[in-house]
Amino acid sequence: RIKELSSFFPEGVDYVIPYDTTPFVKISIEEVIKTLVEAIALVFVVMYVFLQNIRATLIPTLAVPVVLLGTFGVLAAFGFSINTLTMLAMVLAIGLLVDDAIVVVENVERIMQQEKIGPVEATRKSMDQITGALIGIAVVLSAVFVPMAFFPGSTGVIYKQFSITIISAMTLSVVVALTLTPALCASLLKQGTHEKRRGFFGLFNRGFDKTLNGYTHSVSWLVRRPVRVGIVYLMIIAAMVLLFLRTPGGFLPAEDQGTMFTLIQAPTGATAERTLEVIKQVEDYYLDNESDAVESVFGVAGFSFAGQGQNLGLVFVRLKDWSARTSPTQSVQALAGRAFGAFSQIQDAQVFPIVPPSVSQLGNVSGFDFFLQGQSGQSHDQLLEARNQLLGMAAQSPLIASARPSGLEDAAQFNLDIDWRRAGAMGVTATDVGNLLTIAWAGRYVNDFVDEGRIKRVYVQGEASARSTPSDLEKWRVRNASGGLVPFSNFAEGSWAYGPQGVNRYNGIAAMQIQGSPAPGVSTGEAIAELERLVTQLPPGYRIAWTGLSLEE
Repeated sequence: RIKELSSFFPEGVDYVIPYDTTPFVKISIEEVIKTLVEAIALVFVVMYVFLQNIRATLIPTLAVPVVLLGTFGVLAAFGFSINTLTMLAMVLAIGLLVDDAIVVVENVERIMQQEKIGPVEATRKSMDQITGALIGIAVVLSAVFVPMAFFPGSTGVIYKQFSITIISAMTLSVVVALTLTPALCASLLKQGTHEKRRGFFGLFNRGFDKTLNGYTHSVSWLVRRPVRVGIVYLMIIAAMVLLFLRTPGGFLPAEDQGTMFTLIQAPTGATAERTLEVIKQVEDYYLDNESDAVESVFGVAGFSFAGQGQNLGLVFVRLKDWSARTSPTQSVQALAGRAFGAFSQIQDAQVFPIVPPSVSQLGNVSGFDFFLQGQSGQSHDQLLEARNQLLGMAAQSPLIASARPSGLEDAAQFNLDIDWRRAGAMGVTATDVGNLLTIAWAGRYVNDFVDEGRIKRVYVQGEASARSTPSDLEKWRVRNASGGLVPFSNFAEGSWAYGPQGVNRYNGIAAMQIQGSPAPGVSTGEAIAELERLVTQLPPGYRIAWTGLSLEE
């Protein structure tokens, strides 16, 4: 729709979509569908190679679309959509879907060959023999995935759809194997002799027979040596446990979603013009140095994930299509790494390129995310000092690529010290003082007036020149109870201070948020363990409270 409307834009005006997740979703679904088709084709080829009968191969193949169609119906009943999780479950279930049908076909052919009877009678005997086994297999396989549907938290949300999809497909495959597959066997299979194969099938059968004989001899040799096999088995279990403990872990793998952000935070009190200059530097870097990977950039001043303020900015970076970024150096992770090194040279602001998480509902950034809490009632200055100390240690760690504070830094503040006893003696109330401060600093709506047929509002606010320095208090007057004007400086003094723009709490405890990313080749699990180690080097009374993706991990 925007593309259609762009034809009506004035000359020289264009549009940019700063953040769009739909291309990643579309290409993900396309890739999964492609994989699904490939899986069906491979299953058909494998079945034909082993069954070596086109009629017998068609029977399990015809069961696949029927089961998939029924699975889509179950997904609709549960309110699930066609997404990467449900489609992935279907891809994994393709190999399982044909197992039941293959068992039916193989058993029918065996009975036809051994008992020399027709397909209808062979099918009837076959189903009498294997119906219980088919149901038992379905129950066992489904039982493996049932617990996944009851996982708590975000893990449960992710795996619930996956689990129900596989269970539905498995259940429907048994239903098809007990109903449609026997009917197809009775209709399509023909009684005949299994003559010796030649050509490709003959070569395959001879190779398979040799492999089977070798496997049989190996199993026989192992069965005669249970002690040795038991020792090797225990060694395999020990190696598996060791590798599991030593393998880096993470909650979700990093995804190249074709987009990234860049956070900009200029010094407190910096003007909007200064912030815009930094945004321009960031945009120029992406367009000039990363033009082979970047499609467009869009900068916004006055806003970022840390909050709002004229010293904050956010740049949306949209990358080119994945087909145009085939090199690993053009991935979003590689681009963010180079940008981090380049932006560290900017002196006027702190600039951090970040990659969005794989699941947008679990935060704004990937990597790690936590709050540093003061458990012993530490003051704001003590908590700030501990945070800076932790950031310094993280910067020296080879496991941490970047660690940055998330939030507004301390800023200059103007404090008013009012002598209420003296103000009361002069006939000035707290309401009078509040009205004066509201009008002088924030402004107040007083009335409306009509201008050329349009109603406009009237606001009253003090001149900027009369509210810039502490000495400007001498210019203010407040009306007392008797109607006289009392100089505001007669009972109030102003002074500059430096303090927080807001006090953050996490779970009711004063805290400061820190975000960052692990070094290349380092998992988030290793980075989390490293940060847990570093926080123990702080003075007593500080701890880490994980949030976002890190909390789920």
